[in-house]
Amino acid sequence: MLKLERRPAPSRGWTAVTPVLAVVATMIAGGLLFAALGKDPVEAIRTIFWDPLFGKFASYSRPQLLVKAGPLILIAIGLSLGFKAQVWNIGAEGQYIMGALFGAATGLAFYPTDSVLLFPAMVLMGALGGFLWAMIPAVLKLRFGTSEILVSLMLVYVAQHIMSAASFGMLKNPEGMGFPGSRNFQHYPAAFNSELIAGTGMHWGGVAALGAVVAAYVLLSRHILGFHIRVAGEAPRAARFAGVSPALLTSVCLGTSGALAGLAGLFEVSGPAGQITTDFASGYGFTAIIVAFLGRLHPVGILLAGLLMALTYIGGELAQLTLNLPSAAVQAFQGMLLFFLLAFDVLANFRIRLARRKVEGRARA
Repeated sequence: MLKLERRPAPSRGWTAVTPVLAVVATMIAGGLLFAALGKDPVEAIRTIFWDPLFGKFASYSRPQLLVKAGPLILIAIGLSLGFKAQVWNIGAEGQYIMGALFGAATGLAFYPTDSVLLFPAMVLMGALGGFLWAMIPAVLKLRFGTSEILVSLMLVYVAQHIMSAASFGMLKNPEGMGFPGSRNFQHYPAAFNSELIAGTGMHWGGVAALGAVVAAYVLLSRHILGFHIRVAGEAPRAARFAGVSPALLTSVCLGTSGALAGLAGLFEVSGPAGQITTDFASGYGFTAIIVAFLGRLHPVGILLAGLLMALTYIGGELAQLTLNLPSAAVQAFQGMLLFFLLAFDVLANFRIRLARRKVEGRARA
């Protein structure tokens, strides 16, 4: 029989190779799924991973890679800091929404100004919105010992209701002929997050994502706070002896992840999305959890994982358009990445051994 034997320390080799194995296994399982739906699995996988970069729609889809990857990387970087310290923020989607609402409300409050200070003010308010929303589970955890997992997750649905109410009420476009939704920022130059280099998809959200990757790398490898984060996650008892404050670390990790999620929401609403609507929530906050773990909670890994996940978004849309794949199948395909990553992670922490089954014999009377 097979037996799992815990390793003295996680295997570095398996830890490095499991993301690759997870991607390969996802392609195989996804191909079987597409075949069950009556589609050519090879063509479906090619459409998702190859055509967005080198197919006939590449001129359109390549710039979208940075557009999709930016918010995923930005949110995942913030989540990874907390996950490393065993602070589990699962509600980044809510913080993403609140950042968009705070930032959009700031811009619309000064409509139709052309001040160059407006967009920086929106950025600050977007970060503040996400930060404040993330501090709710932080305060409840520190004051009453509640689970940040449950509280942050439940607050996502609260944020969605607030967004819906704002679309029909406070932020509703007075010139929108009664339709829900705010003014479109594409027609509001001072508040619009436009492309910095035409045709590349690079806007301020992409710049912020790259900046977050660099900042997180420096923090984790060169700063005392990064050392506290790593120690708190790997050896909590040692962290307490080293003088690490659990309360401070919880506040910093949740606050930082909330602020980065809020920034992602602001850059999205003022750029690609263009406006607050009832369906503004895109699931980036939940998908970023997959990105964080697929990137092994390492800033460079998250950068690569964010680009890969963005590729599945764009390729999935192409597959829906050209192959008539249902959107649920594409979402299941993306979820398989996390499933297989967690499954293969067992090999990083355990060895598989062959053990003989012990048979208890009964003495014959």
